[in-house]
Amino acid sequence: MPHIIPIKALKNTAEISDLCHSTDGPVYITKNGYGDMVLMSMESFEKMIRRFKMYEDIELSEKQLKEGESKDAKSSLSAMREKYGL
Repeated sequence: MPHIIPIKALKNTAEISDLCHSTDGPVYITKNGYGDMVLMSMESFEKMIRRFKMYEDIELSEKQLKEGESKDAKSSLSAMREKYGL
């Protein structure tokens, strides 16, 4: 369940920090009843960034497969063995 707090609650910085660290997601801040900002712990933010990076990598891989820019595993391993004398 999302945590939603009014902007005036930001005065209690220690409590807000504890709330951000105790949840695994964002804390939504409202202003005059409307969404205004989002806060989250550094750990949650870094986890989210890693997830986005993984999705970007998967998207790039799918694009490369569609465009025929991939090699099969056997030929790639053979080329590596030849290159490094294994």
